[in-house]
Amino acid sequence: MSKLDLSAPFLPVRIAVLTVSDSRTPETDTSGQILVDRLTGAGHELADRAIEPDDADRIVARLEAWIADPAVDVVISTGGTGVTGRDVTPEAYDRVLEKRIEGFGELFRMLSYKTIGTSTIQSRALAGVARGTYLFALPGSNGAVKDGWDEILRLQLDSRHKPCNFVELMPRLREHKGAA
Repeated sequence: MSKLDLSAPFLPVRIAVLTVSDSRTPETDTSGQILVDRLTGAGHELADRAIEPDDADRIVARLEAWIADPAVDVVISTGGTGVTGRDVTPEAYDRVLEKRIEGFGELFRMLSYKTIGTSTIQSRALAGVARGTYLFALPGSNGAVKDGWDEILRLQLDSRHKPCNFVELMPRLREHKGAA
């Protein structure tokens, strides 16, 4: 079973939050605000925050900018992961990811099943790595964001989480590129 090693140092990561929505504004973006509150409450740094419409090119441009920014370690997006014609977040992610983290979507849907039952099958939550930056795509509902952060990301983005975590791998994410 996993646990936190409280004798180890906590290493904060710099996280950018992207809300994908045609209708949300900074004032009405409740799921994005939940992420911001939770990640800063856990001791991480909010590197940036943005809202982009359900437009794959705009999402890709935002992701590319953050991937290229050394001040961003992690991107967490909310919204656009469903199956309707406007839901294009997974397709945008596919254009930038180098490696997928398959277990993220699988685990998210398993956890979500406990709350919303078979409706979780409509989620295309996913994660991966692009040029040393972690990318996580969550559905846009407040409940989905809470489940994704509280049950997965809070722990995997905590350097004290054992037996392993994403933070301890960060220095090695670019090994194939010859970077440190």
